Amino acid sequence: MNTTTPYRESKRLCGSVEQGLCAALVVGVVVFMPPTVTSEMYQYVERNGTLSVTNVPTDQQYQSVPYESTYLSSRVSKKELDQAIASYAKRHRLHPALLRAVIKTESDFVSTAVSRRGALGLMQLMPRTAASLRVRDPFNPIDNIAGGAKHLRYLLDRFNGDLPLALAAYNAGESRVKQYQQIPPFQETRFYVLKVLHHYDAFRSGKGQPPTVRSAF
Repeated sequence: MNTTTPYRESKRLCGSVEQGLCAALVVGVVVFMPPTVTSEMYQYVERNGTLSVTNVPTDQQYQSVPYESTYLSSRVSKKELDQAIASYAKRHRLHPALLRAVIKTESDFVSTAVSRRGALGLMQLMPRTAASLRVRDPFNPIDNIAGGAKHLRYLLDRFNGDLPLALAAYNAGESRVKQYQQIPPFQETRFYVLKVLHHYDAFRSGKGQPPTVRSAF
Protein backbone atom coordinates (compact mmCIF):
# COMPACT_ATOMS: atom_id res chain seq x y z
CA MET A 1 0.00 0.00 0.00
CA ASN A 2 1.34 3.41 -0.93
CA THR A 3 1.22 5.44 2.27
CA THR A 4 2.34 8.69 0.65
CA THR A 5 -0.88 9.32 -1.25
CA PRO A 6 -4.50 9.48 -0.04
CA TYR A 7 -6.07 6.06 0.37
CA ARG A 8 -8.91 5.61 -2.08
CA GLU A 9 -10.39 2.15 -2.25
CA SER A 10 -9.49 -1.47 -1.61
CA LYS A 11 -11.66 -4.21 -3.12
CA ARG A 12 -12.10 -7.91 -2.29
CA LEU A 13 -10.55 -7.82 1.15
CA CYS A 14 -12.55 -10.67 2.59
CA GLY A 15 -14.17 -12.63 -0.21
CA SER A 16 -16.80 -14.93 1.21
CA VAL A 17 -15.59 -15.12 4.80
CA GLU A 18 -17.90 -14.29 7.65
CA GLN A 19 -18.69 -10.64 8.22
CA GLY A 20 -17.23 -10.79 11.71
CA LEU A 21 -13.88 -11.82 10.27
CA CYS A 22 -14.21 -9.10 7.67
CA ALA A 23 -14.55 -6.60 10.48
CA ALA A 24 -11.28 -7.83 11.96
CA LEU A 25 -9.55 -7.35 8.62
CA VAL A 26 -11.09 -3.91 8.17
CA VAL A 27 -9.52 -2.90 11.47
CA GLY A 28 -6.19 -4.09 10.11
CA VAL A 29 -6.53 -2.11 6.89
CA VAL A 30 -7.61 1.06 8.64
CA VAL A 31 -5.15 0.93 11.51
CA PHE A 32 -2.19 0.11 9.27
CA MET A 33 -2.57 3.42 7.45
CA PRO A 34 -0.83 6.47 8.87
CA PRO A 35 -3.09 8.85 10.79
CA THR A 36 -2.79 11.49 8.08
CA VAL A 37 -4.60 9.37 5.53
CA THR A 38 -7.31 7.68 7.56
CA SER A 39 -9.86 10.48 8.11
CA GLU A 40 -13.31 8.89 7.89
CA MET A 41 -13.64 5.45 6.33
CA TYR A 42 -16.65 3.71 4.78
CA GLN A 43 -17.39 0.08 4.04
CA TYR A 44 -19.86 -1.88 1.94
CA VAL A 45 -20.32 -5.67 1.96
CA GLU A 46 -21.62 -6.99 -1.36
CA ARG A 47 -23.95 -9.98 -1.68
CA ASN A 48 -21.10 -12.33 -2.55
CA GLY A 49 -19.24 -11.31 0.62
CA THR A 50 -16.78 -8.98 -1.09
CA LEU A 51 -15.84 -6.11 1.19
CA SER A 52 -15.10 -2.66 -0.23
CA VAL A 53 -13.43 -0.01 1.91
CA THR A 54 -12.99 3.60 0.88
CA ASN A 55 -12.62 7.13 2.19
CA VAL A 56 -14.47 8.48 -0.84
CA PRO A 57 -17.89 6.76 -0.86
CA THR A 58 -19.53 6.71 -4.28
CA ASP A 59 -22.72 4.98 -3.22
CA GLN A 60 -25.25 5.46 -0.44
CA GLN A 61 -24.84 1.82 0.53
CA TYR A 62 -21.43 2.59 2.05
CA GLN A 63 -21.60 2.93 5.82
CA SER A 64 -19.20 4.75 8.09
CA VAL A 65 -16.63 2.53 9.79
CA PRO A 66 -16.25 3.28 13.51
CA TYR A 67 -12.63 4.30 13.80
CA GLU A 68 -10.49 5.19 16.74
CA SER A 69 -6.84 5.56 15.85
CA THR A 70 -4.59 3.08 17.62
CA TYR A 71 -1.47 4.33 15.89
CA LEU A 72 -0.21 6.11 18.99
CA SER A 73 -1.48 3.45 21.39
CA SER A 74 0.50 0.86 19.42
CA ARG A 75 3.62 2.38 20.91
CA VAL A 76 4.23 0.86 24.32
CA SER A 77 7.16 1.29 26.63
CA LYS A 78 9.63 -1.47 27.39
CA LYS A 79 8.14 -1.71 30.88
CA GLU A 80 4.63 -2.18 29.50
CA LEU A 81 5.90 -4.78 27.06
CA ASP A 82 7.74 -6.68 29.79
CA GLN A 83 4.64 -6.62 31.99
CA ALA A 84 2.39 -7.89 29.19
CA ILE A 85 4.77 -10.70 28.27
CA ALA A 86 5.21 -11.73 31.91
CA SER A 87 1.47 -11.58 32.61
CA TYR A 88 0.30 -13.61 29.61
CA ALA A 89 3.20 -16.04 29.88
CA LYS A 90 2.16 -16.80 33.47
CA ARG A 91 -1.53 -17.01 32.56
CA HIS A 92 -0.88 -19.55 29.79
CA ARG A 93 1.98 -21.42 31.46
CA LEU A 94 4.64 -20.29 29.02
CA HIS A 95 8.20 -19.13 29.56
CA PRO A 96 8.41 -15.36 28.91
CA ALA A 97 11.51 -16.00 26.81
CA LEU A 98 9.41 -18.16 24.49
CA LEU A 99 6.94 -15.35 23.84
CA ARG A 100 9.81 -12.98 23.17
CA ALA A 101 11.34 -15.49 20.78
CA VAL A 102 8.12 -15.88 18.80
CA ILE A 103 7.64 -12.11 18.63
CA LYS A 104 11.26 -11.62 17.55
CA THR A 105 10.92 -14.21 14.81
CA GLU A 106 7.46 -13.20 13.63
CA SER A 107 7.73 -9.41 13.51
CA ASP A 108 11.05 -8.33 15.05
CA PHE A 109 8.92 -6.37 17.55
CA VAL A 110 7.23 -4.22 14.87
CA SER A 111 3.68 -3.77 16.19
CA THR A 112 2.23 -2.71 12.82
CA ALA A 113 3.80 -5.54 10.82
CA VAL A 114 1.68 -7.10 8.08
CA SER A 115 2.92 -10.17 6.21
CA ARG A 116 2.31 -10.85 2.53
CA ARG A 117 -0.24 -13.45 3.67
CA GLY A 118 -2.12 -10.96 5.83
CA ALA A 119 -0.79 -11.90 9.28
CA LEU A 120 -0.96 -8.96 11.68
CA GLY A 121 0.97 -7.41 14.53
CA LEU A 122 3.68 -8.55 16.92
CA MET A 123 2.82 -12.24 16.89
CA GLN A 124 1.52 -12.18 13.30
CA LEU A 125 -2.02 -13.38 13.90
CA MET A 126 -4.12 -14.17 10.86
CA PRO A 127 -7.44 -12.27 10.86
CA ARG A 128 -9.42 -15.50 11.28
CA THR A 129 -7.25 -16.58 14.22
CA ALA A 130 -7.39 -13.12 15.80
CA ALA A 131 -11.18 -13.11 15.55
CA SER A 132 -11.47 -16.59 17.10
CA LEU A 133 -9.24 -15.44 19.97
CA ARG A 134 -11.36 -12.30 20.43
CA VAL A 135 -8.43 -10.00 19.68
CA ARG A 136 -10.14 -6.66 19.12
CA ASP A 137 -7.10 -4.85 17.71
CA PRO A 138 -4.30 -7.00 16.27
CA PHE A 139 -2.05 -3.93 16.07
CA ASN A 140 -2.37 -3.18 19.77
CA PRO A 141 0.71 -4.91 21.27
CA ILE A 142 -1.07 -5.95 24.46
CA ASP A 143 -4.08 -7.41 22.63
CA ASN A 144 -1.83 -9.17 20.15
CA ILE A 145 0.35 -10.75 22.83
CA ALA A 146 -2.75 -11.88 24.71
CA GLY A 147 -4.08 -13.65 21.64
CA GLY A 148 -0.75 -15.04 20.50
CA ALA A 149 0.06 -16.48 23.93
CA LYS A 150 -3.35 -18.15 24.15
CA HIS A 151 -2.93 -19.64 20.68
CA LEU A 152 0.55 -20.93 21.45
CA ARG A 153 -0.69 -22.57 24.65
CA TYR A 154 -3.44 -24.28 22.68
CA LEU A 155 -0.94 -25.65 20.17
CA LEU A 156 1.37 -26.90 22.91
CA ASP A 157 -1.53 -28.74 24.52
CA ARG A 158 -2.68 -30.06 21.16
CA PHE A 159 0.76 -31.56 20.47
CA ASN A 160 1.36 -32.86 23.99
CA GLY A 161 3.92 -30.25 24.94
CA ASP A 162 6.15 -30.88 21.93
CA LEU A 163 7.55 -27.38 21.38
CA PRO A 164 8.98 -27.89 17.86
CA LEU A 165 5.65 -29.31 16.66
CA ALA A 166 3.71 -26.47 18.31
CA LEU A 167 5.97 -23.91 16.66
CA ALA A 168 5.61 -25.67 13.30
CA ALA A 169 1.84 -25.49 13.70
CA TYR A 170 2.06 -21.82 14.60
CA ASN A 171 3.86 -21.24 11.30
CA ALA A 172 2.33 -23.73 8.88
CA GLY A 173 -1.00 -24.46 10.51
CA GLU A 174 -2.26 -27.17 12.82
CA SER A 175 -3.67 -29.27 9.97
CA ARG A 176 -0.30 -29.52 8.22
CA VAL A 177 1.41 -30.83 11.33
CA LYS A 178 -1.40 -33.33 11.90
CA GLN A 179 -1.09 -34.42 8.27
CA TYR A 180 2.63 -35.18 8.48
CA GLN A 181 2.74 -36.12 12.18
CA GLN A 182 6.03 -34.21 12.35
CA ILE A 183 7.44 -30.86 11.32
CA PRO A 184 6.16 -30.46 7.74
CA PRO A 185 8.80 -30.79 5.01
CA PHE A 186 8.70 -27.10 4.18
CA GLN A 187 11.96 -25.18 4.23
CA GLU A 188 10.26 -22.06 5.58
CA THR A 189 8.67 -23.94 8.49
CA ARG A 190 11.81 -25.85 9.42
CA PHE A 191 13.87 -22.68 9.34
CA TYR A 192 11.18 -20.92 11.38
CA VAL A 193 11.27 -23.54 14.13
CA LEU A 194 15.06 -23.41 14.34
CA LYS A 195 15.01 -19.62 14.44
CA VAL A 196 12.47 -19.45 17.26
CA LEU A 197 14.40 -22.04 19.27
CA HIS A 198 17.61 -20.07 18.74
CA HIS A 199 16.00 -16.86 20.00
CA TYR A 200 14.38 -18.79 22.85
CA ASP A 201 17.76 -20.00 24.09
CA ALA A 202 19.22 -16.51 23.70
CA PHE A 203 16.45 -14.76 25.63
CA ARG A 204 16.37 -17.44 28.30
CA SER A 205 20.11 -17.10 28.85
CA GLY A 206 19.91 -13.32 28.91
CA LYS A 207 21.92 -12.95 25.71
CA GLY A 208 19.01 -11.88 23.55
CA GLN A 209 18.65 -8.29 22.39
CA PRO A 210 16.39 -6.31 24.77
CA PRO A 211 13.04 -5.97 22.94
CA THR A 212 11.50 -2.61 22.14
CA VAL A 213 8.18 -2.39 20.32
CA ARG A 214 8.50 -0.42 17.11
CA SER A 215 6.10 0.82 14.48
CA ALA A 216 6.56 0.53 10.74
CA PHE A 217 5.85 4.25 10.44
